[in-house]
Amino acid sequence: QEQLVESGGGLVQAGDSLRLSCAGSRRELRNYGMGWFRQAPGKEREPVAAMTTGGTIWYAGSLEGRFRISRDKDKNLVYLQMNSLKPEDTAVYYCAATLRYYSDMSDYTRMWAYDYWGQGTQVTVSS
Repeated sequence: QEQLVESGGGLVQAGDSLRLSCAGSRRELRNYGMGWFRQAPGKEREPVAAMTTGGTIWYAGSLEGRFRISRDKDKNLVYLQMNSLKPEDTAVYYCAATLRYYSDMSDYTRMWAYDYWGQGTQVTVSS
């Protein structure tokens, strides 16, 4: 059973940046398709970014240009760099991993596509 652990969340002001990290406990994360999701209070969990093992990347349209997903294969981490943060970015952020391959990139934006989830890290952006 893979275990994912997110870190890097916190309380920041609008316009600041944060980098979230996701660490795996067993396999190297480069072997997984990875996704970042977020859930704001009272809202459904939504996809933020995803990356296939081959490096294909997807972003939620409203976040592209401010958020960036990447891998550090040497450190076995997956990052979510978040810039120009806004109060509406306030949410619990989750990383997720899957060993399955999907030919349709949009499948990586679905919660059912992932086998493993982290516990989440809180990001709070004050205005």
